[in-house]
Amino acid sequence: MAWPIAEVARMSGATARTLRHYDEIGLLPPARIGTNGHRYYEERQLLQLQQILVLRTLGLGLPEIGRILAAQVDELEALRGHRRRLLAERDRLDALAGTVSRTIAELEHSRKDGRTMTSINRPENLFEGVRPAQYGEGMRDFPELAEKVEQRTATMSQDEIEAGHRRRTAQMIRLAELQAAGLPADADPVQAEVDAQYRALAEFRAASAEEYRAMGRSCVENEQRRAAYEAIAPGLAVYQRDAIEAYATARLS
Repeated sequence: MAWPIAEVARMSGATARTLRHYDEIGLLPPARIGTNGHRYYEERQLLQLQQILVLRTLGLGLPEIGRILAAQVDELEALRGHRRRLLAERDRLDALAGTVSRTIAELEHSRKDGRTMTSINRPENLFEGVRPAQYGEGMRDFPELAEKVEQRTATMSQDEIEAGHRRRTAQMIRLAELQAAGLPADADPVQAEVDAQYRALAEFRAASAEEYRAMGRSCVENEQRRAAYEAIAPGLAVYQRDAIEAYATARLS
């Protein structure tokens, strides 16, 4: 069965203009174009559109989505990966909502009774679910590099910090897709992703080979960072470490 572009737009919420743009950039060609010039989509294209919209919801741009779709081997496995990432995002938002709800409740009680907020006795409770991912987690053994990062992030707005978080999440997702495709950690597409990560880090200060290896090891050894990677895909922390090790050996040594 085939659906015309207007019906696909109605079902998905994507405009016909958006669908035509996806076709023009090669992201989602229709199954066929009728003699009347109208685009028609079949089940395979609907499944692909679902993936595109899921990845857009996760904050990925169209070029990144195109690379992910191109690297896919099995649609079912890809959907399982997308589901894992959505559940991880749900858990993050649940933690954030819980933090805000507790703060509201404690503020209401403290104002009513004239008491200090109980959460202030453990101020870290205020930040559960809202702590941004930091490069500094992997730099504890390199104070100079960590200081450079802290100085830079201290001047960033909240929007810039959130944008950086989304970029790093998108990088992790792209790496997970390459892992799912069965590419080894030293494969060219994987190393291209690690190079992009290194270039982003170099905006703060270029890291030496040993510094970068240490950051790679922290993906596995640091509990918080490992959990972030494993929430996206099992084994991703080790895959990232191995990819960084290969990059440092080939390009930084």
